[in-house]
Amino acid sequence: MSDLVCDVAVIGAGTAGIAAFRAAEAAGVRAVLIERGPGGTTCARVGCMPSKLLVAAGHAAHEARHAGLFGVRVDGVAIDGPAVLARLRSERDRFVGGVLAGLDDIPADRRLRGRARFLDAGTLIVGDETRVRFRAAVIATGASPSIPGPLKELGERVLTTETVFELAALPASLAVIGAGPVGIEIAQAMARLGVAVSLFDSGSNLAGLSEPGLLKAAAAIFSNEMTLHLASELVAAAAAAGGVRLTWHAADGARHEGTFAKVLAAAGRSPNVADLGLAEAGLRLGETGMPAFDPRTLLCEGVPILIAGDANAARPVLHEASRQGRTAGRNAGALAAGSALDAPEPWTPLAMVFTHPQAATVGQPFDPDASDRVVGGMSFEDQGRARVEGLNRGGIRLWTDRSGRVLGGELLGPACEHLAHILAYAIADGLTAQAMHDRPTYHPTLEEGLETALSSILHMLKKTTSRGGSS
Repeated sequence: MSDLVCDVAVIGAGTAGIAAFRAAEAAGVRAVLIERGPGGTTCARVGCMPSKLLVAAGHAAHEARHAGLFGVRVDGVAIDGPAVLARLRSERDRFVGGVLAGLDDIPADRRLRGRARFLDAGTLIVGDETRVRFRAAVIATGASPSIPGPLKELGERVLTTETVFELAALPASLAVIGAGPVGIEIAQAMARLGVAVSLFDSGSNLAGLSEPGLLKAAAAIFSNEMTLHLASELVAAAAAAGGVRLTWHAADGARHEGTFAKVLAAAGRSPNVADLGLAEAGLRLGETGMPAFDPRTLLCEGVPILIAGDANAARPVLHEASRQGRTAGRNAGALAAGSALDAPEPWTPLAMVFTHPQAATVGQPFDPDASDRVVGGMSFEDQGRARVEGLNRGGIRLWTDRSGRVLGGELLGPACEHLAHILAYAIADGLTAQAMHDRPTYHPTLEEGLETALSSILHMLKKTTSRGGSS
């Protein structure tokens, strides 16, 4: 067995791991990057990019079918499933190749391949051949798809985001388990490509939304393209001649069964930490096997080990994983050098769903019981630019505190990926609804929808102030 000594050992070569390695190197310490699996980052290989390629194909089909709204006739729209999936994989592989090419400048003696496991708080073993002694380590091992209990006995009959993009052809029917961002994106894209889709979720939320008005609108919109089974419990699954037979209890308690050509498990992802030897490293583990760590420094309690990205499950989105990786890498370098740790303020929470219409959540979550908030909004149904484009569905909900400082919002509609950024920056800067409203908004744009929502907030704040002054 060979021995290797370094200042910082980074376990995982995904978004957070690569960022951590680069940051540690920039801090002037000797770091090694330990890789297991195919590499190429979750986003490029099985997440953001292939799912958006599928969404783009579904959107193209939908636009062609509905061009008649504008007096443009498109007859005989046909879906070539194998061609759709071939382009998806080709572009996906291009993105993955770009990530891998970015690692080519790392010297061979700084990259190790194999499964890493802690022997103690300062030692790792990689594979069966290499013992790595470190001053600080970063866990950036990512996450893997969670498989609901009833589906676990079905093996390869169940698709996950690790396997769905490898299909050679589109299935005739698809049951999607999980109505969160990943589930609803893939469900709508598949439906627009001609697949008969049924979407299941044990909760009542949809596309990450929780505000009742937007939830109702989202359910009405998406139920036009697929069958929704919200607040339903999946109780059994079995192999069948036509694919997979599912049994579920509906919201009213009634028992139902159905057979689907394929089933996609999209019920979230679980951190890849189970086989790392965390207990041997001296980490204090909770009931779920996750280590206790500081959410700002990312340092685990009692040991010189940090945890970043999807591995800590705190904010499993790419921009957060990249930032956490940089923070963890800098702090690992600081631990190795005996320097003070960096504890950056958290970013404004920002999450998006790339369905059509898009959905987004920003800032503090919706709280129906909060008495110190003012909630306002708007509908896109009669918004000028949205009607011009034929995209007039959904709406915006915003909430402020009693002083008018913007706290958060949920959006369902066109261009939400852009409107949500504007809102996130305003929250980060501590702006009030009045300050946001006083800034210029060009006409005719979808941004005017945000201005309308702010106007409703200001109107409600004025009424609240007037009632308070007259009492």
